[in-house]
Amino acid sequence: MTQFPSTPSFSLKGKRALVAGASSGIGMASAVALAEHGAEVTLAARRTDALQEVAAEMAARGWAAKVLQLDVGDVAATAEAVAANGPFDILVNSAGTARHGKAVDTAPEDFDAVMDVNVRGAYFLTQAVAKGLIAAGRPGSLINISSQMGHVGGRERAVYCASKFAVEGFTKAMALEFGPGKIRVNTICPTFILTDLTRPTFDDPEKRAWVLDKIKLGRPGEIEDIMGAVVYLASDASALVTGTAMLVDGGWTAD
Repeated sequence: MTQFPSTPSFSLKGKRALVAGASSGIGMASAVALAEHGAEVTLAARRTDALQEVAAEMAARGWAAKVLQLDVGDVAATAEAVAANGPFDILVNSAGTARHGKAVDTAPEDFDAVMDVNVRGAYFLTQAVAKGLIAAGRPGSLINISSQMGHVGGRERAVYCASKFAVEGFTKAMALEFGPGKIRVNTICPTFILTDLTRPTFDDPEKRAWVLDKIKLGRPGEIEDIMGAVVYLASDASALVTGTAMLVDGGWTAD
């Protein structure tokens, strides 16, 4: 009799997940995807009013959800909060910011604001969750929401690209360091997803045309397009995947 292999499980039952930037957009969608597959999800963001609403709606569906006030830009407070509420088996860091404009017009304060959240905040949040797992002797999956702009350049996006290239770099280095402890570190790199953050781009006819020309599937991304990638990287289905980037870009970077 042929011995068929068993497909690795996508179930996240018994797992605890921390989702930063969970009040809306990709973060909220990630939280829903994880909860749908059985994870106990802690929703984190700077402002908790929107989180409370999301948590209530998730609870109404029978999903386990908690709320945690977290500003990833405050490294000390983030480390303290993660230590007090962890360890977390899964991290999805969707907290991020952008200040687009021409490189010749970049102001130091704009550069610092983007780097403070997208690089410094992401780095130390990932570190904090990893520390908890290492102390507990547990494996885990740490996912940073990066961008296709961590792999290519983009119009009026020099600072944003710099921040996401940095995320790709520390992801690879952390994957090497944490691998022996079975802690995986990866990024998800979306193309332009229809959210409040990208609305100014899509409201500009010229920029919208540029985006749609670059996306080979001919449409902008929806938050639902990210959910499957999150579940895959969080689950045992990706047990041998670390130090890499999952591009969900409609073919943008294939050109």
